[in-house]
Formats: sequence, C-alpha cells, structure tokens
Amino acid sequence: MVFRRLSRWAIALPVALALVGVSGCGASTAAPSQAPSAKARELTVFAAASLTGTFTELGKSFEAAHPGTTVRFNFGSSATLAQQIVQGAPADVFAAASPATMKTVTDASLAAAPARFVRNKLEIAVPPDNPAKVDELKDLADAKVKVALCAEQVPCGAAAVKALGAAGLKVTPVTLEQDVKATLTKVELGEVDAALVYKTDVLAAKGKVTGIAFPEANQAINDYPIATLSKAGDLAKQFVDLVLSQQGKDVLTKAGFEAP
Repeated sequence: MVFRRLSRWAIALPVALALVGVSGCGASTAAPSQAPSAKARELTVFAAASLTGTFTELGKSFEAAHPGTTVRFNFGSSATLAQQIVQGAPADVFAAASPATMKTVTDASLAAAPARFVRNKLEIAVPPDNPAKVDELKDLADAKVKVALCAEQVPCGAAAVKALGAAGLKVTPVTLEQDVKATLTKVELGEVDAALVYKTDVLAAKGKVTGIAFPEANQAINDYPIATLSKAGDLAKQFVDLVLSQQGKDVLTKAGFEAP
C-alpha cells in the first residue's frame, strides 16, 4: 500500500510542477499592453491648381509630423474653389492664386485674415520643338499661332489679360481653360502652339514643355494668400504655419515661386 501511494505521488508531483512551469512561462512571455493609437483626424485643404506639387509634398510632411492625421486636398481653379466654399463645401484651409478669389471667401466672413505667402508670374509655354517658332509675347497675336489661355475669371487668365494689355496686344485663343493645369495640358498634348501659364507649372512639367520668359510678366504677378476657414480646428492653423515656415518657403521657392 505504501508503495502504491508513493508511486502516485511520484507521478503526480512532476505533472504538477510541469503545469506550474507552463503557467509561469506563459505569464512571462505575454505581449505587453499596447499604448492606444493616435486618434484619426482629417484636414481638408482647398488650393489653387498651381500648388498641386508643392502642397502635396508639404501634406506628406504634415502627416508625418502628426501621426493619425490625413490631409485631403482639393486642387483646382481658385475661383471655383472659392465658390464651393461659399456654397458650403467643407474645408479647413484655403490657398488661392490671387487676392481677388480669396476676397470672395473673406467677404462672406468664412475665413480668418489671409497671409500672403508666395508670388507667381507667367511664362509662355511651348512644345519642346516649338513648331510655331514662338520667341516673344507678340508672336501670340499671329493668327496662325494656336494659343491656349486660362479663362479670365481664373487667376492665371486675369494675369494673362493684364500682361497682354501691358504689351498692347490682342490675342484670340483657340481655347479658354478653367485652370492653369488644363491650359498647360493643351501644350503638352500638342493641341496648341503656345499658352500663358505660370513659371512654376513650366518647371513642374519637367521638359514636356519649354518656358519663354517675357518682360510684361513682371506687370502681372499674382500674390497667393492662404487662410484658415472660420470653423476649422487647430490642425488648420498648424498647416498654415507649416506653409509659412522656412520649410514651406524652401519647398515653394524650389518649385519656382517667388517670396512675397
């Protein structure tokens, strides 16, 4: 009887110890509790089409510096964006290509006081082989040269009207586009011989077009204002601060924008 009892203990004890060991092992290797992830937040920025490349770059930097934040952009004609904001489109920041289009929003008491952050001026964009042999602004007045311009209500169109007026020229375009990117595309596709677009857009095209500077462009420089919208939160101000910072200035001037 004694032998049988000892045998049972001899079997039971190692099993119990093994179970304790397994339990202890499991406790020591349990995954540590994870800190709660950053709360997801969104920032909506309405910006002129000519800011597409630079603001996309700054948006990525902003997201990296604000974990959990997504920056959503709506790029297009400043005039169209201003009307969308006035009509109730949700936005936190508005960056326009002219004070006139920003005024549409501030006059409706929908934005804080804007800050001017860059300037931009026009160049003549032609295809790389320049089939119409355009060399200066007066060449655009030749009826044989197919020209694309931005519509007059668009900042790049208003600047074109001012530059042509300064030169005393009358140009009849074959197409009027609703933003500068669409105007430049006409040149890239070879549908026109020339277009008046911003210097920054010529640089962004990276060789798909050739830019020709002209003196009258200095009389039609566009100032770009940026503002937080009235119902925006703290992220909006932080994004505007980034645009106005040295980092923002470096990105913008590298793309061809001028300091205000």
